[in-house]
Formats: sequence, structure tokens, C-alpha cells
Amino acid sequence: PSSIGGGVAGERYRMETKRLPASVHFSFTYESAPRHAESKMWIEKISYPHFGDNSGDNPLSYPHTGDNLVDSLGITFRVHNRCLRNVVRRDMRVSVHIDSSDAKATSSGDTTRRDGFGTPHAGANTNTSNGPTDARSTNRRIMALALPTFGQLIAEPTFILIDTAIVGHIGDAALAGLSIGSTIILTAVGLCIFLAYSTTAQVAHLLGAGRRREGLQAGIDGLWLALSIGTVLGLGLFAAAEPLCRALGGQGEVLEQAVTYTRAIVLGAPGMLMVYAANGIFRGLQKVRITLIAAVGGAVVNTALDVLFVIVLNWGIAGSGVATLIAQWFMGLFLVIPAILWSRADGASLRPRLAGIAAAGGDGLPLFIRTLAIRAAMVATVACAARMGTAVLAGFQAVNSSWNFAMNMLDSVGIAGQTLVATTLGAGSVQQARRLTRATGRAGLVTGAVIGTAFAVVGLFAGHFFSPTPNIQTLIAVGMVTMGIFFPLQGWMMAIDGILIGARDYRYLAGTCTLTAVVYVTLILILANMVTPALTSDLMRTAVLWAAFNVVLMGGRGLSNRLRMRSDAWMK
Repeated sequence: PSSIGGGVAGERYRMETKRLPASVHFSFTYESAPRHAESKMWIEKISYPHFGDNSGDNPLSYPHTGDNLVDSLGITFRVHNRCLRNVVRRDMRVSVHIDSSDAKATSSGDTTRRDGFGTPHAGANTNTSNGPTDARSTNRRIMALALPTFGQLIAEPTFILIDTAIVGHIGDAALAGLSIGSTIILTAVGLCIFLAYSTTAQVAHLLGAGRRREGLQAGIDGLWLALSIGTVLGLGLFAAAEPLCRALGGQGEVLEQAVTYTRAIVLGAPGMLMVYAANGIFRGLQKVRITLIAAVGGAVVNTALDVLFVIVLNWGIAGSGVATLIAQWFMGLFLVIPAILWSRADGASLRPRLAGIAAAGGDGLPLFIRTLAIRAAMVATVACAARMGTAVLAGFQAVNSSWNFAMNMLDSVGIAGQTLVATTLGAGSVQQARRLTRATGRAGLVTGAVIGTAFAVVGLFAGHFFSPTPNIQTLIAVGMVTMGIFFPLQGWMMAIDGILIGARDYRYLAGTCTLTAVVYVTLILILANMVTPALTSDLMRTAVLWAAFNVVLMGGRGLSNRLRMRSDAWMK
């Protein structure tokens, strides 16, 4: 009785179960001995939202109870005094989730009690393993989360790419203005990526601990924090658009175009930051397909409106900014509304809680410092490339743009590991967390090797797409081949980075990233001012620049992560 709602004296249950792949169907008869004259009979059917997903992108244990929106939004069907009512439950206490792997484990004698994600509960005996089968299952779980996440990660860069393609038909000044404006918005929004990372870890950890309502409440707090930061950021950038664009080199008509685009697009910042926080909720729930659908939908909306506003209505660069603004808010609402409905179904409050928002901000501050340190290191790298000459800088831009796109693939593996390990640690399973850590590290290493090989091979020919100048083409090839060699290191480092974020080891990451960035920036400035003059060719300068970037910055972060993995301090 306690497994179906607590059980009260005088109540009897008869339960029948039938195992099916990826689910457990159950029915029970409820009888209540009259405790007082007004005792009433009630029957409930619990369902959770799935929004058209299937088991391909969710834990096998996740229940799929229907294909229509009503049944998908957590509706409870209640029989009360012979009347059938549909209501949204505010407290879902019952959770009977058994997936096919759990069923196999049970039939083979594994009686480990697991949560809805197939993760052992706190205190459970986890010294069971199915060997290669278990490893394949883990890899499938990682890839099922990583692939949709990759599509979501490239949403904002895709918006800018679409804007670039459309605005390029307006004129050179508009394209130059777009470059300045997009740099401002990408930098500002990129610094707020902690909203996704911290929300993912907190939601997954609490769900793993069986505290579902608290986990979704933490997600709601993250949404309020995102809305607050986005509003302040949008208004601040709108007011400071002109001095910022001028500081980045905008003059004359280019400055005018840059300010126009910046003021149009920054009002979408609240929507985009809420996308980050909502992504954190859905990643924590291991339901990432909806985030991919939102990203694809946003790109389609952005493209259609860009063509309409810029080409058909002749709004110029302002039309491009407005199109992106609308797309950002579209994505935000597309994700926030289901997240709110889901949270309400589990009893989370939608009201802003200052304590919860402050806690979310406190978790995010170390991650903000980490991101800021990495951004500062990247700016120093650009400055170093500029000191090496125009040709080196041109080649650097092409390689850096390609690398940023490819890194999203590596980051998606880290985010998948972050989600799985956070859930497992929330359930108190240290051994399972270690296994997932090893599996995620291997996945990052293999993914890095595959992408690095492709990156290097493509780099031999990619120069023709970026520049008609043979010298620049050669520099691009050298840069991409050098980067490709180090991709396995980057893949492993990004995977372990995600694991530590999932374990909420934020302060360690902030400290080590800041220290590594300081060392790297110091060395890169020495390289630019003292070593570069001794290098006689642009080829050598390009190779040395990218080698230093990988060995010192990426290698330093990888070394720090490796040292942390040698102890159990990160799991506490």
C-alpha cells in the first residue's frame, strides 16, 4: 500500500501488473472501510507530459501515456461521487516506472531498487553489471541525449548565420554593422550560458534523489532568474548600443547600421535566456527532443521573417534584428509554457521566490566566472593573432569559426554526461556515477577523434570556401590540421567538464579555469611580443599559435579535470 500513495489503516489494495517493453501497466482495486459516514471512493489515473517524444530520446522507464495534448500535460482523471473529472494534479506522489532493462535485471535476480530513470536509489546495492550489454546501454543513453542537444546548441549561431546571408544582400556597410552587432549579442548571451548548466545540474540532482517537485521548483527559479537577467541585459545593451558599437570600431554608416541592428536584436535577450533556463529543465528531465524542435522551429521562423522583413518589406538591417528578436521569443515561449505546465502538474509554485532565485544566482556565479575566464582567453588569442599580421588573423578567423561549430558536438557529449551523472549522484549511487564518468570520458575521446580526423581532412580543402587567396588557404589548412590533432584531448576535457558541472563542482571549475586562463594569457602575450618577431613565416606563426592554444589552455583545463577525477571530492 505504501507504494501507491501511503496506505491508511482500514484501506486494502489489490494490484495487478503486466510488464511490457519500456513500461509497466498496472491496475488496482481500492476499497475503503468506512471510517465515517461521508467516506468517498476515488480512483486516479496518473500521466506525465511527453509532448510527442518517444523512448528514443528519453530513459526507457519514462511513461508514454497518450498522443493527445490533454493526456500529455499531466492530466489526472478522477472519479469522485460517480462523476469523471479532468484536473491537473498539483502533487504527483505516485511514480511506478519500470523499464525494459530493469525488467531484465529483475528477472535475472537483480533486485536493486531504481528510480524512474533506471538509476539506483540512494543506498541501493549497485555492484551489478551486465558487461558489454551495460556499456552499450550507457552509450546509447549518452548519444540519445547528445544528438538532440547538439542541434539545440547551434541555435544562436544559426540565427546569426541566417542574418548574415540575408543582410549581405543589402550592402557592405550593413554586413559590417551586422558583424559588430552580432559580436555584442553573442558575447553577452554567451556569458549567460551558466543558466542552462546550473539548472540542468540542479534539476537532475533533485530528480535523482526522488525530489521531483523540488527539482522542478528549482527550474522555475531558474526561469525567473533568466527573465530578470535578460530584462536588465536587454535594456542595458539597448541604452549602451552606440558607445559599444563605437568601441568595436564602428564609424559613419557602419556605426549607424550596427546600432540599428543591436537595438533591434537585444530586446530578444530575455527570451533567449529563458531558452537557456528551460533547456536546463528539459535536460535535467532527460527530455531533450523538445529543445531540438524549438531550435529548428526558431531557425525556420527566423529565416521566413528575415526574407519577409528585409527583402519583401525593405526594412533593411532593422528587419533582420526584429526577425531574430521574434524568433528568440518564439523559442522562449515554446519551451517555457510546457515547462510551466509540467512544473504545475508536480506541485511547483510559479511565483517568484527571492530565496530560490538567489540560490540559482549563487550556483551560477562560479560558472559565470568560469565562462568569463574562457572568453578572456579567447579574446587574448584573437589579439595575439592580430599582432602576427593580417594574413594570420584572416586564417585564424576561418579556423576559429569552424572550431566553434565543431565544439558544439563535443559540448553536447559533456552535457549528456552532466545530466546522467547529476541524476545518479542525486540518487546516491557513487559506483554508478564512476561508471558513467568513465563512459562519458570515452565517448568524448572517441567523438573528438572522429571529429578531429574529419576536421583535419576537411581543412585541407576548406580554405577555398573562405578565401580566394592561396596564402590564406594554406594558413587555414595548417590551422585546421593542427586543431584536428588535438580534438581527442578537447573531447575528453569537455566531457569531464560536463561531469564536474553535473556534480555541481562549480567552485573548482571556476578556480582552475581562471588560473589556467591567467597562465595562458601571460604566455600568449609573451608569444605575441617576443617570440613572433623571431618566426619568419606566417605558417610557423599559425602553427605555434594553435599549438599554444591547445597545449596550454585546453591541456591545462584537461590536467585540472584529471587531477580532480583522481579523488572523490567532486562527488560530495
